Amino acid sequence: MSSLSSRFDKILVVDDSPDNVFLIKTILEEEGYTISTAENGVSALTQLETSPCDLVLLDLMMPGMDGYEVTRRIREDMKLQAYIPILLITAHDAPNVAQGLDLGADDFIRKPVTVDELLARVRSLLRLKRSIDERDEIARQREDFVSRLTHDLRTPLVAADRMLMLFQQGALGNLSPQMAEVITIMARSNLNLLSMVNTLLEVYRFEAGRKTLAFQPVDLSQLLEELVGELTPLAQDKKLSLKLELSEDATNTIVMGDRLELHRLFTNLIGNAIKFTESGSVAIRLTSVLWSSKISASEFTASASIKDYVTIEIADTGTGISPEEQANLFERFRQGSHKSSGSGLGLYLSRRIVDAHHGSILVSSELNKGSVFMVNLPIKQ
Repeated sequence: MSSLSSRFDKILVVDDSPDNVFLIKTILEEEGYTISTAENGVSALTQLETSPCDLVLLDLMMPGMDGYEVTRRIREDMKLQAYIPILLITAHDAPNVAQGLDLGADDFIRKPVTVDELLARVRSLLRLKRSIDERDEIARQREDFVSRLTHDLRTPLVAADRMLMLFQQGALGNLSPQMAEVITIMARSNLNLLSMVNTLLEVYRFEAGRKTLAFQPVDLSQLLEELVGELTPLAQDKKLSLKLELSEDATNTIVMGDRLELHRLFTNLIGNAIKFTESGSVAIRLTSVLWSSKISASEFTASASIKDYVTIEIADTGTGISPEEQANLFERFRQGSHKSSGSGLGLYLSRRIVDAHHGSILVSSELNKGSVFMVNLPIKQ
């Protein structure tokens, strides 16, 4: 037996030749592997749906569904929880196996197979699988840790926020001016930390596939008017002008979306514009136009059946973003060079929200002249 782990490895052999199947099965069973067989591609796919294995040995040239198509379906169509390596088996005079490798196969072996080469390639691919499985398990454990950590952090932060609010309201006695200033700083810092934890939790939910959006008709002009009202005090503190500009065709524009997530998206984008602008203004512009007239299909990920979209632009007169930073702006943990840059998760989360709404988000910026963030969302037909 080649290794103690081989007794736990399940291998599926797919070949339309009973002689080939018998030979490969005999070799592998002598090494302690558990072998199942399939005489064609359809049978192989059916078995994988009900009982996934650790490795597939796949004959390339079979009648009906050949090895190319089986490989493609395993990699593209089947929603397998774990990665399954594919070893192609081909005759010496068969066509080049490059197509199979391009479709997602991991290795190949030519007929007639030799015992040593077959076992070496099987062991190599099983090591690959164990390595990938271990990596995925570490990723799952990390995500679970982040989820538990953010939940555990959120509880005391919320409690601290309530207590600091009581202090500020004088519910626990009058505060001296010095004490009031300290409490204000503490409350602001606590809110920033709570916001960071909430953002991290939302990012985790998207990445773990645990985010469920409640789509409903959303009046964007109404939503943006609410946000301007909520964020105007923040702009006034910095003596900035915050204005909403609605084009005539954008009044009462309806999109299908999750209102809470769209609120989070535009709060983040408008809040960033205010945060990174020291003087001047922040403008929110809402326009509704024919999608093909302004951006290309590659820039807009909505369904081809959707002909119209709405564009929301958030323009500021801030410090701007360098071309180098723009290239990776929407990746996670990509912090800008500005002194007020945060965790690097806000714009990444914004992109995930836009993607979930089948839209696109772009940025245009010039140093010392400001930035424009443009969100394109499909209009409800």
